[in-house]
Amino acid sequence: MALNIMQLATMFADKNPGITQGHRLCPGCAAPNVAKFALMTAQSLGYTPVVGLATGCLEVSTTIYPFTAWNVPYIHNAFENVGATISGVETAYRALAKKGRIVDPNKKYAFFAFAGDGGTYDIGLQSLSGAVERGHKFIYIVYDNEGYMNTGNQRSGSTPAGSQTTTQPVGKKLPGKVQLKKNIVEIMAGHENVYVATVSTSEPMDFFKKIEKALEFDGPAFIAAFSPCVRFWRVNDDKAVDISKLAIETGYWPLYEVERGVYRITKKVKELKPVIEFIKAQGRFRNLLKRSDADEIIGELQEYITRRWERLQILEEATKDKPIR
Repeated sequence: MALNIMQLATMFADKNPGITQGHRLCPGCAAPNVAKFALMTAQSLGYTPVVGLATGCLEVSTTIYPFTAWNVPYIHNAFENVGATISGVETAYRALAKKGRIVDPNKKYAFFAFAGDGGTYDIGLQSLSGAVERGHKFIYIVYDNEGYMNTGNQRSGSTPAGSQTTTQPVGKKLPGKVQLKKNIVEIMAGHENVYVATVSTSEPMDFFKKIEKALEFDGPAFIAAFSPCVRFWRVNDDKAVDISKLAIETGYWPLYEVERGVYRITKKVKELKPVIEFIKAQGRFRNLLKRSDADEIIGELQEYITRRWERLQILEEATKDKPIR
């Protein structure tokens, strides 16, 4: 089923969003919309979502005992093992179906795992990798806010160089984190038998189409969702979408997909804006901009972004006529 915006608007109007009002997430946080976009798309296509959620901002703010903001089947697990948890749920479902113990065998289920970048890039990578390598049919979505925001903005493997964090602050001696952001998308694409994509809530149709593709894919899917943290990125709580658009326009967050090794850029940018525009729009880089070596650090980031964008174009061209295995 090919989705268009009018069909989605009509279907979404009558659908359960998966997360209700009244959660405790910060005003302007992108994470709940990441979950809503995914779950509402699944339900609009006739799936019943089953959600596994790792400890993190999205979990602690939506399930403060004795309340919950989730109104779909939901299981919480530890910080590091949502990949294992949802693969276990998916396996249990297949086992029950094989034994004829599913009440409605015609009902379609979509198994979702949600986690932040701390629970994905770092502490949960082993669990995620194992679940994907085993070939479980599920969709893993990381809401990437580039740090351990739930516990106060500590550095993660997703944190960009020069960003202000509590564990690697920008000061007189060090410019904060000096390493580049880990390329989790390419790590997951390296598992081969997988559908991998990047999304942003600022490009909803692209987001919906990729969720649809992930649902139809015969195997595991990994979705990296750009998810600004207005609190620790030091931006106004109405600017998450603007920052997301700027991330795409500068090439900081390219929108593309990899289906069993075949690359496709889904948002073409004719001429990338300088990454300094993305950096200056956020307070988390304010201290970096005061340093005498700021131009050097930003220049290194710009060089990396340019090289990555060129590499993506080369990979798209090289694989465009290749059959998807």
